[in-house]
Amino acid sequence: MKLKYTLLKKDFASKARLGIIETAHGKINTPIFMPVGTRASVKAMSPDELKDLGAEIILGNTYHLFLKPGMEIIKMAGGLHKFMNWNRPILTDSGGFQVFSLANLRKMTQDGVEFASHIDGSRFFLGPKESMSIQRDLGSDIVMCFDECTPYPCSYEEAKKSLDITLRWEKIARDEKLQNHQNLFGIVQGSTYKDLREHSASELVKVDFEGYSIGGLSVGEPEETMLECIDYVTPVLPETKPRYLMGSGTPRQIVESVARGIDMFDCVMPTRMARHGSAFIGKGETLPVKAGRYSKDFSPIEEGCQCYACKNFTRAYIRHLMNVGEILGLRLLTIHNLYYFLNLMKNIRVSIENGTFSELRKSFSS
Repeated sequence: MKLKYTLLKKDFASKARLGIIETAHGKINTPIFMPVGTRASVKAMSPDELKDLGAEIILGNTYHLFLKPGMEIIKMAGGLHKFMNWNRPILTDSGGFQVFSLANLRKMTQDGVEFASHIDGSRFFLGPKESMSIQRDLGSDIVMCFDECTPYPCSYEEAKKSLDITLRWEKIARDEKLQNHQNLFGIVQGSTYKDLREHSASELVKVDFEGYSIGGLSVGEPEETMLECIDYVTPVLPETKPRYLMGSGTPRQIVESVARGIDMFDCVMPTRMARHGSAFIGKGETLPVKAGRYSKDFSPIEEGCQCYACKNFTRAYIRHLMNVGEILGLRLLTIHNLYYFLNLMKNIRVSIENGTFSELRKSFSS
């Protein structure tokens, strides 16, 4: 089964849209947040716990899974879904972000990237053909093109050179064979330059991917600049295909991006903040539960929250667990933070359906 996107409703006052993505491993209600499971696991969470929170799709990473456990083991297991016992949709990143994040461990060429493994220094080559081959074996439902994620700031000349390479790689990726159920998304790049972003989007539309993503953001640029880049791109992308903002962002950024026509989001922020002892509350504020001032606070992380952590435990208890290094502490904060993000998306979908998205949006901007 190939991916099918159905646009159900558009918000009357913005570009926000309600939709459904259908894949071989199930349906995805959009707008959606996708928890990040880089190494075939969303940190501290079991698959059943993710389902209980309402997760409909999760992410894996080509670069990291290629290194450990390696493709031989994943193929022997029958693919990534069976290996990690997740029977809902999976999206795999291509390894393109590691071209950015591991810049000191790689050498760029016209055909791809030679990496020195961050684990043991061993060298391997990853290009558009290699990335497609790995993702084909992983068996993910949504496959991302191999690209170069540029840093911020980035000169116009550097951004253009990078974009030319990325577009070439994406066209090569489109010609590679995937499994019948897999779907390839193109990635719009171009740093913060309007003409490059528009050119990237228009060239990818010509290639005709199953969906389109916006990459190269949330790499240090101001929030206003990030949102401007989305404004450059979404008018160029077809309404009949899903749109994915890669690696973003804060709750406010998600709401503002939905208002600009984005359907899919991922970010490590919920799980990372949990590991550092902080919880998301309200309209995107963070509560440093690990702080000493909560040692005698016997209220839940957030009053009225229906997550397992808030219904059963107090700030004082969770702070104690974090303070003494008990794993349950970071698990409870992770449960809460993922619930917060997934519940935010549910509330966004409901607001688009009932025509109150403008009010929700305003509440996050005040």
